[in-house]
This record gives sequence, C-alpha cells and structure tokens, in this order.
Amino acid sequence: MAALCQRFPDSYWRELDAKNDYPQDCVKALSHGGYLAALIPTEYGGSDSSLLQAPVILEEIHHSGGNAAACHGQMYAMGILLRHGSTEQKRRYLTAIASGSLRLQSFAVTEPAAGSDTASRSTTTTRDCSAYLVTGQKIWTRLGSSTLTS
Repeated sequence: MAALCQRFPDSYWRELDAKNDYPQDCVKALSHGGYLAALIPTEYGGSDSSLLQAPVILEEIHHSGGNAAACHGQMYAMGILLRHGSTEQKRRYLTAIASGSLRLQSFAVTEPAAGSDTASRSTTTTRDCSAYLVTGQKIWTRLGSSTLTS
C-alpha cells in the first residue's frame, strides 16, 4: 500500500488543493488495489478485513502525505447495505463498489451546529403521551448520488 500511495506525491495533493479538486486518480488506484473494499465480504468481491484494519489503511494514506477524507465514505458507507440491504441490493451494489466500478460516498450530519463532529449532537427526543417531542435542530438531506467509474 505504501508503494501505491507514493505514486501520489505531495505535489499531486497540493495541485488538487489549489484547484479545490477531488483526488480521482488516487481514489481510483486505491479502489482497483482493493483497499477501499476492505470491509466488503469476499462473496461480494471484497477482502472481508476486520474493522481494525480499515483505519490502518486510512492512516497509511495520511502517513504518505495524502488525504484519506475522500476514501472514508467509500470504506464505511457500505455498512448500511450490509446491515439493511436486500440480497439483491448487496449483490448489485457491493460487488460494484468492490470492483471500483461504483463509488458510494456519503456522510450527512443532521444537526447543523455539530459540523462533522457527530459526537457533539445535542438534539433529544422524549416521549410525551402518544407523541414524541424533539428538542433541538435537525436538517435532512433529500438527494444523493453515486458515481460510476471505470
């Protein structure tokens, strides 16, 4: 993995940062190397690595001077599919994610004051007779997209 990350030197990341651009080439290389399918079961083309191995992959990207933020969602978003997806959804999407032909990156925090610090959520819900009382502020994402890659 270190050798793969070395293909994307500091100059690559500085150029992307200056253009406010996405690290398409690096993410594609990591996908094709199987690193972003680490948590996908082998039956869907992943490597079925442990949850402890996933942050090591992200740390190696950072250690090499890269930015693993673009990879985080790809590695962890499929957990929802694993837990709640139908057999057909798992077969269709996890296989495509593992092969690198589908990129699925998503992260939405429903409390605007929390930023990306999900531990600082403050909205609470309490039952009040036959209804629920929500105290705080929530926002909802209503649109999502995926990117097919080759």
